[in-house]
Amino acid sequence: QVQLVESGGGLVQPGGSLRLSCTASGFSLEHHTIGWFRQAPGKEREGVSCITSSDRYTYYADFVKGRFTISRDNYKNTVYLQMNSLKPEDTAVYYCARSWGGSSLFWEDYDSWGQGTQVTVSS
Repeated sequence: QVQLVESGGGLVQPGGSLRLSCTASGFSLEHHTIGWFRQAPGKEREGVSCITSSDRYTYYADFVKGRFTISRDNYKNTVYLQMNSLKPEDTAVYYCARSWGGSSLFWEDYDSWGQGTQVTVSS
């Protein structure tokens, strides 16, 4: 059974850091593009970052460039999202998802999703 599980969310002050993890079971992450998305209350889901199979490409939304870093540990079958210099507007539920295609931040290109992890940036 294909499953994605996010972890690492929590409450952090502005300027702080968090590292989110996305661990897969039932398939190997390294053969897929894995994306991170987020959804804040009352807003649409938006793409944050993705990493393609074989780590050939990483891609970031403009609003996280220079602050977030996506990476993969194939032995742990896990993709990470390191989030630094967090802002209150980064507050959202963060989801990871699997795609059979290439680099994309469009949620329609992803077919399997985790349950999400809450990130709250507040003083």
